Amino acid sequence: MRILHTGDLHLGQILYQYYERVEEHRHFFAQLEQWCEEYKPDALLVSGDIFDIQQPSAAVRDFFNSSFASLHRRFPHIQLVITAGNHDSAARIEADREVWGLSDVTLIGHAPSPEALDADNGWQDRFIVEINSGFIIALPFMSSVRTEVVQSVLDRVSVRNADGRPVVMMAHQALSGCDFSGHGEIGNLRSQAIDELGTGYDYLALGHIHRPQTLGQKLSDENYTSSTYAAGAVRYAGSPVSVSGDEQYTHSVSLVDIDHHGGTVGLTRLPVNQLYEFHILPSSGQEAAKSAEEVFGLVDEFCATGSGYFRLRIDSIAALPADFSQTIYRKIEATEGRVRWNPNTITENEIRTPSYEKEPVFKVAELQQMSDPLVFIRKTIDQYPELNIDELVADFKEIEDEIRKGDMQK
Repeated sequence: MRILHTGDLHLGQILYQYYERVEEHRHFFAQLEQWCEEYKPDALLVSGDIFDIQQPSAAVRDFFNSSFASLHRRFPHIQLVITAGNHDSAARIEADREVWGLSDVTLIGHAPSPEALDADNGWQDRFIVEINSGFIIALPFMSSVRTEVVQSVLDRVSVRNADGRPVVMMAHQALSGCDFSGHGEIGNLRSQAIDELGTGYDYLALGHIHRPQTLGQKLSDENYTSSTYAAGAVRYAGSPVSVSGDEQYTHSVSLVDIDHHGGTVGLTRLPVNQLYEFHILPSSGQEAAKSAEEVFGLVDEFCATGSGYFRLRIDSIAALPADFSQTIYRKIEATEGRVRWNPNTITENEIRTPSYEKEPVFKVAELQQMSDPLVFIRKTIDQYPELNIDELVADFKEIEDEIRKGDMQK
């Protein structure tokens, strides 16, 4: 049995509240079609988080439909199995199930409930996709541990699998021991133990964690092209397109070969070529930029020679003008989307004094009684190194004189 395993597409994502990523996802699907042509898998599995939000726009849904319809038209022999993740609306995925089923494409939105165990109506078959070369158990995201439910589906496959064909199970869960590096939802992730997902599969095709990894292996062991494991291999395919600039690792799709049930699992990583890479300016090993002029020079150089997303490293001493952001956006506008900016600046060399050691510049009573803004400015002048206090005093004097003249005329 041969499968291609991916997930966490996050179609419709708008990065940094500004950049739509349709081109990047289209670039990925072009590679996916090439791999389907080259490796001729029996099935393509997409393990959840198809969309970035639960209510994707009509344009995003159209992109989903056209992309997977194109795959199915070109490769009708490949079984497509798509399950919902925590970012997806289970109801919306499920609503399209019957329509896609007419083309023998499987969509699973709703997870099996614990109450299903009380029924003896073959409900398990709803989550089982049987193909000539083996069985696929398609489980979407489950908000709670449902070990007995999952094991019931695995046991059902065991009864049907009299000739010992490979068994692959899909899931969209965070498992204990996985590497969360670069994942922006760490604080919201609830992990469960691997054995809580039952036993009886040869390969567990996971989604949810964006870093590609085979559980039980050191990260240094992930720098391979191909490797072989005993049955029961557990792997996150990872997000094929970087979901954020924090995902500083190679993204890939997993090509999986299983000889027979209980046999060996051959795993090949297929690196995804990213349309837009993520960069940091200045790059590591160089000092952070110390002035707005230096920053603008770096941006100009990147716009002239580079492409992709960039994030700035700026020294805390740098004084930035009020129109700093607008200036950068103007500079990259001419690249027509080839260059994109992550406005979350990395500030370096800040002197951080523990809060209990800091003396407050003003007491609350002082602030409440303060009538002269220059008092505040003089006591915080070190935070504004380019501010000319003499010019500011003269400006305030001029404003004060104008106000007095107005009062006298009244």
